[in-house]
Amino acid sequence: MAACSIRWAVFDYGGVLAEEGFVAGLYSIADKSDLERDHVFRTAREIILATGYLIGATDEQTFWSEFIKETGIQRSRQELRNEILSRFVLRPWMVELVEGLQGMGLNLAVLSDQVNWLDELEARDDFFKYFDQVFNSYHLGKSKDDPTIFDDLVLRINARPEEVLFIDDHLPHVQRALSRGVNAVLFTGQRELLNDLSRYCPGMAKFTRNG
Repeated sequence: MAACSIRWAVFDYGGVLAEEGFVAGLYSIADKSDLERDHVFRTAREIILATGYLIGATDEQTFWSEFIKETGIQRSRQELRNEILSRFVLRPWMVELVEGLQGMGLNLAVLSDQVNWLDELEARDDFFKYFDQVFNSYHLGKSKDDPTIFDDLVLRINARPEEVLFIDDHLPHVQRALSRGVNAVLFTGQRELLNDLSRYCPGMAKFTRNG
């Protein structure tokens, strides 16, 4: 089996390792409240950024208070958060893929723009065990909107940028990683990801056949 040209594979969480619960949950909230989906999503996103919740500068209670005030939605915070967290579902084929990459000798990490929810999802699903490192914007005090997070990443994992492959479903994040010299691919689906990975790890061909 040919050796990989990278040492680290770094995965986004929502939309890559798991279904994208944030967007799906907000859309469900909008539908049940007879509000426009884009309006509810934009409102939540703006509040997360404006309050600093994304990078741990404020807490979840502040986020929901502002969200309810801005949208006028009359539902409990627990109901609203459940709409989101319940939709973050680990993709079984991704778990299998991660285990396969481990078996090929790669180091694995998560780099996620999540809030405190990521810790709750770990308690529910027990998936941190598959990774050597887990980095969350809420604890880092910096999000993937800041390109220097990728400089921080390579320092923390003691690697060179060219030894790292970053996988994300949000194109601007991929572009920021590339701007810092990190290899990066846009996640669009299972087969596409397996094909992308096989460029860095020829041994991925067996997964591609199964995919």
